[in-house]
Amino acid sequence: MVIVVDRERCVSSGQCATWAPAVFGHDEEDGRVVLLEQADGPAVRNAVKGCPSRAITLR
Repeated sequence: MVIVVDRERCVSSGQCATWAPAVFGHDEEDGRVVLLEQADGPAVRNAVKGCPSRAITLR
């Protein structure tokens, strides 16, 4: 499984970093999602489901 982030779609809600802070962060300049590392597990799946803009997908 691969995590894919679409920074153009991100609305900087911060939900992903709340669910999986070791995997997702935010760019200090624009606040958009930054993928810190590839991972899998319940926290990552919750972050994907909880993203309000659907900027994170699993492939």
